[in-house]
Amino acid sequence: MPRMIAISSGKGGVGKSTVTANIAVAMADAGLRVGVVDADIYGPSIPRMLGIAAGKPAMSPDQKVIPAEAYGVKVMSMAMLSDDDSPAILRGPMVTKYLQMFVRQVEWGALDVLLLDLPPGTGDIQLTLAQAFPLTGAVVVSTPQDVSLKSCAAAACA
Repeated sequence: MPRMIAISSGKGGVGKSTVTANIAVAMADAGLRVGVVDADIYGPSIPRMLGIAAGKPAMSPDQKVIPAEAYGVKVMSMAMLSDDDSPAILRGPMVTKYLQMFVRQVEWGALDVLLLDLPPGTGDIQLTLAQAFPLTGAVVVSTPQDVSLKSCAAAACA
């Protein structure tokens, strides 16, 4: 297993996916073999940020998904499985199954690091991933802007 690093945020809109994409490309530029699981099932954005064209992924002979690749970074995302840009509407157990599939049933090859771009928040998805996979570390993205704090308080963010 590669080193796994979760990238998370307590709320949406703080730039978590941008941070993930930049870390992934920087690590690849430094010579590491990097993969990214765009675990933000409800609003995947990593493929767009890395310029990956829409399209269904291919399957390997042993029935594993072949990830897309850009800038030396391998990527798996719900955006590659859906027909359009609309967010997925899935319940908790299905989300967990997709995310486990994104890690275990993808032909990653030899990786040094696998980044998990988690959905925003601190709910079941984040806890399940943290318990299901041996994380090496985590990056928590936040923003100091007052409007973010007020939005979070109004929405009862954790």
